[in-house]
Amino acid sequence: MARVKPLAELIESCIGPAFAAQGFASTDILAAWPEIVGERLARYCRPSKLEWPKRRRKETGTPESGMSESGTLVVRVEGVFALELQHLAPVVIQRINAHYGWACVSRIVLQQDRIGRGGRVPSPARIDPAAAVEVQRAVAGIADDGLRAALDRLGTAAVATRPER
Repeated sequence: MARVKPLAELIESCIGPAFAAQGFASTDILAAWPEIVGERLARYCRPSKLEWPKRRRKETGTPESGMSESGTLVVRVEGVFALELQHLAPVVIQRINAHYGWACVSRIVLQQDRIGRGGRVPSPARIDPAAAVEVQRAVAGIADDGLRAALDRLGTAAVATRPER
């Protein structure tokens, strides 16, 4: 019987080569980005690539041994948050290095750009009043307030319709 693979393994194998071309060893930095910089700042900036310094060679012509040098993280950031991220750069570098357990980033370079958040704002959904009343009746018998409210929101979202484009 075949083993079921976690989605993370499948995603890593699909987009891993693209990230490697940008200097990232894995896709983990994108997944951990909100945890590293905080939810608010993560909405307005994204890591773009990690640039590693050129390897120096000793006089013998062999690569230097020992720890590799730290890289420069290029971060795309919305213009209005560039100044804030510039001030927080030392903290962000410290958090990235703590997340990975070694000093992998020594510097952050900001690249002002728009951060895609889904493009245009979707138009609000229309809710048929009769369907909304029907949803409220269906959940009225549930004793737990939180569960009833959650099911009411779910039912309302299910019967809502989006306008035609």
